[in-house]
Amino acid sequence: MNIQAPAGNEPHPSGTHRHNAVTSRHNAGTSREDTGTSRADQLRTGQDDRVRTSLEDPRREADPGPSRLRDGEGNSSGLPPREGNSSRLPTREDNSSGLRAAPRRRPLTWFFSLAFALSWLAWTPYVLSENGLGVWHFAFPAIGGTTQLLGVLPGAYLGPIVSALLVTGMTEGRGGLRAWRGRMTKFGVGWRWYLVVLLSVPVALTLATAALTGRSPVPPSVAVLAAYLPGLLLQMITTGLAEEPGWREFAMPRMQRRYGPVAATLVVGVLWGVWHLPLFLTEWGGWPDVDATKPLEFVVTAIAFSSVMTWVFNRSGESMPLVMLLHTSINNFFSLAWTGMFPSLSSADGTHAFLLASIAAALILLATTRGRLGLPEPAEPLETSRAHV
Repeated sequence: MNIQAPAGNEPHPSGTHRHNAVTSRHNAGTSREDTGTSRADQLRTGQDDRVRTSLEDPRREADPGPSRLRDGEGNSSGLPPREGNSSRLPTREDNSSGLRAAPRRRPLTWFFSLAFALSWLAWTPYVLSENGLGVWHFAFPAIGGTTQLLGVLPGAYLGPIVSALLVTGMTEGRGGLRAWRGRMTKFGVGWRWYLVVLLSVPVALTLATAALTGRSPVPPSVAVLAAYLPGLLLQMITTGLAEEPGWREFAMPRMQRRYGPVAATLVVGVLWGVWHLPLFLTEWGGWPDVDATKPLEFVVTAIAFSSVMTWVFNRSGESMPLVMLLHTSINNFFSLAWTGMFPSLSSADGTHAFLLASIAAALILLATTRGRLGLPEPAEPLETSRAHV
């Protein structure tokens, strides 16, 4: 016999489904709470790790990102460079820029200091030898009748020209050296300039000597005339090449831009004259028959003659061959021609004549150029030029 349950107590299928759904929703809510809890724990754990890492290494920062890496502020590890502890090693460019920093700030100071130091150091053996003070029992051998080629010329080359090349290379690099070479080979200034220099120097010195001593010159011999141009060429590649690339080519333009032509001429003239002073302790300067007036007269002459050199330098467009020719024409005339033209006079008379001619030429040039000494007038400011329109 089959016994059936009463109809009111029989379970209804829909009620069972509702109960299961409520249970599922409750379980899902519990899962979401658990998931939220786990995510909060993860975030808290990550923050704790970052705090712990920052405490262990306070210099570590967040990833700079791609933009900072493109700007060069980051590095390959994704971290910015640590301040005060950069892993970048100094390069050759860094070292060279450090070496060039000081000459770039003060190129004139470096040039003059090097010119004096190198020349005076190289002249020390000549000064101390028997050709000078006689401290060392050694005499420089004569070449061509003079000891100056071995005793004086090395110091002259090591001074102005080497110093100018060194400072130019440190401050301007290869481009500056190429420009320097271009100015040194600027021969195209017109043949009249060369003719004026070649003739004016002998004429001026002859007139000054005659006016100072009252003696008439003797015409130079054929041998002197034949040796004059070869001697001038030798002077160009020795005295002219050793000195003028420094005093005029390197120093004068920079000095004129800063102080003007007159002040620049005075400073360069003084330093040019003082640079020769150790040589007055040798046979070059007439040692031992030298008193204080001789080097003093030499410095004053160098200052006066610098005015003529500045004028030629500026008017010729900074032609170094012409400036060198002017300088060496003085040396060449006194070495070859002056003694034969004034045989009864002493070398001191020639020194006085050179001083007289230099002062006269300097005064004439200063007056006629109104102190510009051939330097072009500065360009008129734009506002001033507009006011005149």
